[in-house]
Amino acid sequence: MDNWLDLRSDTVTRPGATMRAAMNAAEVGDDVYGDDPTVNRLQEYAADLFGFEDALFAPSGTQTNLLALLAHCGRGDEYLVGQEAHTYRYEGGGAAVLGSIQPQPIINQPDGSIALADIESCIKPDDFHFARTKLLALENTINGRVLPMEYVQQATTLAHDKGLSTHLDGARICNAAVKLGITPREGVTGFDSVSVCLSKGLGAPVGSVLLGSRPLIKEAKRWRKMLGGGMRQAGVIAAGGLYALEHNIPRLAEDHDNAAYFAAELAKMKNLKVSTPQTNIFYVDIPQFVLKGLGDVLELTRIRMSLGPRTRIVTHMDASRDDIDRAITVFGDFFG
Repeated sequence: MDNWLDLRSDTVTRPGATMRAAMNAAEVGDDVYGDDPTVNRLQEYAADLFGFEDALFAPSGTQTNLLALLAHCGRGDEYLVGQEAHTYRYEGGGAAVLGSIQPQPIINQPDGSIALADIESCIKPDDFHFARTKLLALENTINGRVLPMEYVQQATTLAHDKGLSTHLDGARICNAAVKLGITPREGVTGFDSVSVCLSKGLGAPVGSVLLGSRPLIKEAKRWRKMLGGGMRQAGVIAAGGLYALEHNIPRLAEDHDNAAYFAAELAKMKNLKVSTPQTNIFYVDIPQFVLKGLGDVLELTRIRMSLGPRTRIVTHMDASRDDIDRAITVFGDFFG
């Protein structure tokens, strides 16, 4: 991995020296018994930061999202979700397979939102022919796009008025908060539960936290045990997540700036169509006939991307401005 520039995702970051020192020094105990002081400290800090009663540390964001769905919904219930959402497309159908929960996918609008009229029209009547609609699940950011706070307020109010609970896949909610210039707590207003990933842009090596009321977290903890997510001396990894929340939220602005700079430079090159990033993710449309050659050049110059006709590029803390300049030079030489 040394000297490789990896732009596939912000999940590829590695803990720096100060985070590793915090992990090395972490006090530990058996978290299944609730005895790990560092896990407890992480959960308390996260709950306070985002304005919830309680929090639960789990190995992954896929698991924290699933824990929320299982805690909100029972067998034969359904949740409303965007067709582009991670909980629907990229989590192995876990809610259906493990919870007998039916997703009701709804088309996402170009800005990543789900139209309010579409949400309302998909809520099922109280009739035994239908699955029981129990939950609205949104995502922010969604593929790098930031949901406007006015929209979030309208969508969550609509859901609550219709008797639904609300869940946010907030894997990158801190990116959204930094972009909007608001606090993490303000970014999750209106949601009954939130999943926050610690191992993406925040830079921890592993883990996510689920936020919610004490009864919901109690139910989620039971599900976590059944799903194999009960961990023992987990303070070693929880310390990385705690460090990430304490130190790495403001620096996300640097990733956003690098993405904007990178996208603007690529947009100057012929044959490339580049989206305008709102946060740290953007897309480049690349002609099919050059993909093989470009892939060879990127391999030779030690740059990793999820290369395809529509290539996603993600900036992060392990991709400095100098690294971005190196990638721009490689693209410029190839397309020049």
